[in-house]
Amino acid sequence: MNKCVSVKVLSATLLVGMATLSGCGLLGGKNRLEGELTGVQDRPTWYQSVPYGMVVCPGGTFHMGQADEDVPVSLINMNKQVTIGSFYMDDTEIRNNEYRQFVQALLEDSVDVLGEENIMRDYYPDTTVWMRDFTHHMGDPMLEYYYQHPAFDDYPVVGVDWKAAKYFCEWRTNYLNTTRAEKGLPPMPKFRLPSEAEWEYAARGGRDMNPYPWGGPYIRNMKGCMLANFKPGRGNYYDDGFSYTAPVGSYFSNDYGLYDMSGNVSEWCEDAFNEAAMPLVWDLNPTYFDESEPRKVVRGGSWKDIAYYLQTGSRTFEYEDSTKSFIGFRCVVTYLGRSAGDEF
Repeated sequence: MNKCVSVKVLSATLLVGMATLSGCGLLGGKNRLEGELTGVQDRPTWYQSVPYGMVVCPGGTFHMGQADEDVPVSLINMNKQVTIGSFYMDDTEIRNNEYRQFVQALLEDSVDVLGEENIMRDYYPDTTVWMRDFTHHMGDPMLEYYYQHPAFDDYPVVGVDWKAAKYFCEWRTNYLNTTRAEKGLPPMPKFRLPSEAEWEYAARGGRDMNPYPWGGPYIRNMKGCMLANFKPGRGNYYDDGFSYTAPVGSYFSNDYGLYDMSGNVSEWCEDAFNEAAMPLVWDLNPTYFDESEPRKVVRGGSWKDIAYYLQTGSRTFEYEDSTKSFIGFRCVVTYLGRSAGDEF
């Protein structure tokens, strides 16, 4: 066959191939719209619903850091104006019964992979914290009943370290998105721990520079009632109505609809702890990452803390593998869409 005939045959073959591809839609097909750029068609529509038990924290700008005197003269929470993107947050701390759902799911689905002994060791709440955290303290009743008994189902889970809290977020993401996939829906963004900045922004509830979620500067209302579960004075744990933790949502929420952002239990955040983090992080969605740093940020104060640690700007930490009777957590989900405003 000469070259001219060979070229003609090749050209004809290419034309047939292109026509076939076009008919199959691989070169645009019916969606070409006369050669215009229209994007990939038949994509699923997206609407991000509010996950069950969460509330909206619309994006905005605030002054992160102390809003009152730096009592311990720590110089670790200096003020800085930052911008936070919109997100959803659990309206309460994760409850005992919610965490029990997670543990039971692991035992049912993952025992062959992780082993029951590993699940119980790494992800089961450490109830011995009620004995270990305090010297010469009769913590036996709390050790025996706090996580197991239905009387405490609506109390915040404690005895969970930072790593277990993060794994809970991972499980919760898979649990939701498996169901969405079965319905042909696109996946929701991941559940995760809040960044330190997100936590503080949410705790303030839109009240910039106020020391407490309810506005402050006082820890009692006009009737003399405590506004959170904490330790108001030496040896005085019961003035707020509870000697230890309280059922979640026992006190008024802040303006975002979030309960117990101060008191009840302190809460794990995503960030590694660094005394000088404030000037180091960016001023848009700041988060301090350092995998080599075992100290992780804890915020909010707890039932055993004085009022200073309940302030929205107070910072402290605990080691990532530590379990405590006064530390719990809650989850957040990034909002995919406009920064703030009309959609909320």
